[in-house]
Amino acid sequence: MRKATMQLMAYTVTAAITFSSLSINAFAATNKISSVMPQAGISYALGDNQVSLSSLQQSTDSNDSKNTVTGVTPGASVITDNILADIQSATGAVIKKSASNAAEAASKTPEEDEEELFKSLVIAQVTNYVNVRDLPSEDGEIVGKLYDKSVGTYIEEQDGWYKIKSGSVEGYVKGEFCVTGDDAVELAKKVGTRIATVTTTTLKVRNGAGLDAEVIGLVPIEDELVVEEELDGWVKVSIEEGDGYVSTDYVTLSTEFVKAESKAEEEARLAKERAAREAANKAAKSSTSKSSSSSSYNAASSYTTATSSIGSAVAQFALQFVGNPYVYGGTSLTNGADCSGFVMSVYNNFGVSLPHSSGADRSVGAAVDGLANAQPGDIVCYSGHVAIYIGGGQIVHASTAKTGIKVSNADYRTVLAVRRIF
Repeated sequence: MRKATMQLMAYTVTAAITFSSLSINAFAATNKISSVMPQAGISYALGDNQVSLSSLQQSTDSNDSKNTVTGVTPGASVITDNILADIQSATGAVIKKSASNAAEAASKTPEEDEEELFKSLVIAQVTNYVNVRDLPSEDGEIVGKLYDKSVGTYIEEQDGWYKIKSGSVEGYVKGEFCVTGDDAVELAKKVGTRIATVTTTTLKVRNGAGLDAEVIGLVPIEDELVVEEELDGWVKVSIEEGDGYVSTDYVTLSTEFVKAESKAEEEARLAKERAAREAANKAAKSSTSKSSSSSSYNAASSYTTATSSIGSAVAQFALQFVGNPYVYGGTSLTNGADCSGFVMSVYNNFGVSLPHSSGADRSVGAAVDGLANAQPGDIVCYSGHVAIYIGGGQIVHASTAKTGIKVSNADYRTVLAVRRIF
């Protein structure tokens, strides 16, 4: 499912660059629900006794949460007028080229153009976020937050503060928590997640960059895959069956960036997340009280106790299906399901309606601050794959046609997001 995140459409690239955690700390982390990236609201159809979860934005109930997005993105190599326009759209500000005349601009190489463009960006380099204020002083009113690795455009500097524009937010951030100018050139290539969104009904992923190469997996329309490398007419992507190649004729390429969030936007998001969580808990209690066991598996209600969390009940309910088959496009917990079909059907037994899409699952509920803070029942998202966290650093998931539904270590692949429903 496509999300209204800031996306930089780029015709770029070569090497894949792995994100790294940066060392400057602006706030101590205590809250375990955290900010990931702004998302548009998306609702799903309801069944009986079900509650629709909005595709909510990241959750952070205090000033103490961390960014947890991980992944890889190729570095940009050519800047065109279209790319410049996309960056301007992403940051909400006009980026002026530094060339003083047409002749000078024409003499620059694409790499030099790229360098000048990236010098005009301001990128947060913090554990969590840095406050955006209306004045270049700690006495200034907080008007928004610039999250770790989020991007804005530089307007001016005043007494060690940068005036920036990012999304709907314009104001001042402390320079010590951001990079700009020469320091931003290399970092700008690493802070986005390069995504290939499937545009055909069923995308074939091959073990080589050619139509004669063997098909190793299938991916449904609108699903999202992390791009590891870009070739001529093909991109290398990561799926559950392993790394493979897909034709660019059947995907849309984009780079997701995080932008600043205004105070009003944060308050509205938090209110939506609280309401959605309350509705999910209410639906789960209602659904499990009415559920009954079948001949093939135990009912969700049999795992719900007065002392255990609903998330733990979700995990225990899901574990009983280990050993059952994986079926592409399937949603049956007994006869076969694919990864998102498995997650969807498990949660359906607790009265919650989720999308049949691993990409869309990256947006449901509220974001959790990484695997270290995951709780049983949380949804763990990977490139083209999704699973349910069961505790102890493990997940249960519908893996592949070869392995079926099984238990794995949660960190067996790069985690893109952890989402909490209850």
